[in-house]
Amino acid sequence: MSRLDPRLLLQGYATGIFPMADSRDASELFWVEPRNRAIIPLERFHLARSLRRTLRSGKFDVTRDQAFQAVITACADREETWINDELERAMLALHGSGHAHSVEVWLAGELVGGLYGVKLGRAFFGESMFSRERDASKIALAWLVARLRTGNFTLLDCQFMTEHLASLGAISVPRETYVALLSAALGGGAVGGSAAGALIEALGKSPEVPPDFFALDRLLELAGAAGAAGPAGYVISQLLGQTS
Repeated sequence: MSRLDPRLLLQGYATGIFPMADSRDASELFWVEPRNRAIIPLERFHLARSLRRTLRSGKFDVTRDQAFQAVITACADREETWINDELERAMLALHGSGHAHSVEVWLAGELVGGLYGVKLGRAFFGESMFSRERDASKIALAWLVARLRTGNFTLLDCQFMTEHLASLGAISVPRETYVALLSAALGGGAVGGSAAGALIEALGKSPEVPPDFFALDRLLELAGAAGAAGPAGYVISQLLGQTS
């Protein structure tokens, strides 16, 4: 396919598929529906002690939606990538309409890590992340998880499992379970087998409270106004709970 319409892209995510290219220079995109899907259950994010210390140290500055294009360009700047120009243009259009977001990690004013993805209902579809400094992508993901938990989201889709994601708490679920979780996140209720139902129940999110991607921003402002000790990363580590 070519000339990816942003509305078609959203429809794809809503049905459990997503587009990829064979390379940065590829002229065509194709839709993918993995047999097994990687997700991070938001209440089970693995915050290691070392990452918690880095969060609290204030070594990195973290922002939201301040350098979306720079993040997606950095994610595509590798030997093997599924992000071509067409997909990048579609993502920029989604960002402009409020459906795609980025988390940026800065060190001494330089962009050293980040991630981007698509927001739809109570779901966030993580597309890609990059790191130029140790722990930078982990910091971005920790901030994203805290944002989604604070905002009453229920699904963080990571597409394909990697050792890096597994170390942070990602699990692999079969397509049927993923579709059930996606349906619930988009307002369709819990459907599917008992495994999906158990995961949905474990999320513990209230269906009466709408998702709010910006709730974390207000919480951090309140924490600052209340004189909370330490940098914002301290608040993030508290939101993510106990370490292991």
